[in-house]
Amino acid sequence: MYSKVPDIKMPLPGPKAKAVIEADDKFISPSYTRGYPMVIVRGQGLAAEDVDGNVFLDMTAGIAVNATGHSHPRVVKAIQEAAANFQHMSGTDFYYPVQSQLAKMLAEHTPGGPDRKVFFCNSGTEAIEACIKLARWKTGRPWLISFIGSFHGRTYGSMSLSASKAVHRTRFAPHLSNVLHANYPYPYRAAPHLDTPEKVADDCLKYLTDTMFKRLVNPDEVAAIFVEPIQGEGGYVVPPDNWLPGLRELCTKHGIMLVADEIQSGMGRTGKFFAHDHWGVEADIIACAKGIASGMPLGAVIAKSEIMKWPPGTHASTFGGNPIACSAAVETIKLLDEGLVANAAAVGEHLKGKLEAWAKGCDRAGEVRGKGLMLAVEFVKSRASKEKDPILRNAVEQTAFKRGLLILGCGENNIRFCPSLTITKEEADKAVELFAAAVSDAMKT
Repeated sequence: MYSKVPDIKMPLPGPKAKAVIEADDKFISPSYTRGYPMVIVRGQGLAAEDVDGNVFLDMTAGIAVNATGHSHPRVVKAIQEAAANFQHMSGTDFYYPVQSQLAKMLAEHTPGGPDRKVFFCNSGTEAIEACIKLARWKTGRPWLISFIGSFHGRTYGSMSLSASKAVHRTRFAPHLSNVLHANYPYPYRAAPHLDTPEKVADDCLKYLTDTMFKRLVNPDEVAAIFVEPIQGEGGYVVPPDNWLPGLRELCTKHGIMLVADEIQSGMGRTGKFFAHDHWGVEADIIACAKGIASGMPLGAVIAKSEIMKWPPGTHASTFGGNPIACSAAVETIKLLDEGLVANAAAVGEHLKGKLEAWAKGCDRAGEVRGKGLMLAVEFVKSRASKEKDPILRNAVEQTAFKRGLLILGCGENNIRFCPSLTITKEEADKAVELFAAAVSDAMKT
């Protein structure tokens, strides 16, 4: 469909884009976060076309949602066929085959075996809300623990668990009660005396056991610990190898539910179906969304069958598990199994290597990190100082857009790379080429 990607034909934004943005400004809530004026009208794979005919190389995948790329023909066909049959029948009150088919597929992909049950909802934040209720229902305990830098969503429970940006929580108090935040291991920004990644994780675990559980809350009152296997909005922070196993051991010891927030890191993005499988850890409850249905609105909670025994009426969702979204998800998982997870691992390693090679020659690139196609570059004022440089990061977003590369920030000073899992090595190379030029442009401004 697109012979040239990117293909920028005019100064951005173009006239049609300006008209759309003007209408948007008049009628759409200003609470949305738009980094630059991209007005998409169609796409294919990693190519995204705007209303003026400009074509961009998309390294955002709609914030890690379009796992199979824009408008994958098999996913489109699955959506069309499902819509032609029926659009809705509320899986809360009735049965339809595709819902249990998808639940079985998700259970079979879960670390620890398929003895799982699934609750369907519409989004990541809804999945987290369901996890909160399920953990409290199962344990009968009130307290929840999350981590500094975490982002779990914007509804009240998930917002209360989050600790990524103050703006997410400002003027919304009182937040959900009985929530505490501990430290997430961030090796690049650890204190000097914590000179190995393992020591960083040990220090964070020690805070839980020696401070939080002794001074703030008895562990026997904690229902769940919510953790992102790799922090997303917090900066694509990859924890040390002893972190998740340490949390698993702690949760098992005290009867606490370990909840893995796989909303951004799951569905093959890191080169495994779920990111926590990199560390051989079995979560009690998993929240997933984003890439689960290639852009259709769907979220899911996957829990051990012995945990998800709540009675009818305890929790439900009118639209959760919509048949069209479930059909898209079934086809998405088939595509993941047929090679896209393996492609994420292989091309992700290639892309990371290219970024690391570029970073060696750029003193403003503090660190390149990530797994699979969940990668980030952290911008600093100098590699020696490690001082965060959000101004440069923001400028890079803009200059990349002008060159036809779609990227997004995460954390205070990072640029994330979370393209569709269909990406080729050639597309990865082009992305790094455009990114390097965009950084050079931004450093001149």
